[in-house]
Amino acid sequence: MHPSAMRNCQSFFDTYAMYFASQSQVRVVEIGSQDVNGSLRSTCPAGFEYIGVDFQAAKGVDVVLDDPYVLPFETGTADIVLTSSCFEHSEMFWLVFLEIMRTLKPGGLLYLSAPSAGSFHRYPVDCWRFYPDSGAALAKWARRNGMNVALLETYTQKGGVWQDHVSVFLRDEALVRKYPSRILDGKKDYENGQLHGDDRVLNLTGSCQNDRKLQVIGQIVGEQIAVN
Repeated sequence: MHPSAMRNCQSFFDTYAMYFASQSQVRVVEIGSQDVNGSLRSTCPAGFEYIGVDFQAAKGVDVVLDDPYVLPFETGTADIVLTSSCFEHSEMFWLVFLEIMRTLKPGGLLYLSAPSAGSFHRYPVDCWRFYPDSGAALAKWARRNGMNVALLETYTQKGGVWQDHVSVFLRDEALVRKYPSRILDGKKDYENGQLHGDDRVLNLTGSCQNDRKLQVIGQIVGEQIAVN
């Protein structure tokens, strides 16, 4: 788990956990919970029930999945589902997304983070990268399947190797007023962000961060050649 992934999940809990404070029990499920150089479990508030699931037994895994596209939880029983640095390794992540939405309560939230850049890394496969409109596409996919899902916010993390895509989903859009706060209310180091009910793209950037880095490097090398 790279540092920016941990920080973004911490920002999620800092923003949204307070809305569950009145509940006697809060169930958090993490999809892809193997502890690889750290775990999202450390960002979860004390007192929340935390269940880590993955397709193989490992540190940080409480439940081993028989089928990566079937979650062994009853419908409408999870308050929060987390998945970070996992969907790029799922051959059919859109099926997992529908399963997550099935398990969430109407007021339940999904925190999704997946890289928009970075090297080829197999766990055990590496299939996808996520761009600014990926969250909106997943929400549309859920609605096409009869689920009234809302995308509360989405952005691309600025800096770092992986340049994480982050999206926060609400299982039932009718409950959107339950969550008035957003990570982006106070975040500065992001680009191509969007908020629920707002068509604007915040900190709009057309070129990817790696392209901009290469352009700067090229300029520096060009200047050095010119001097020599």
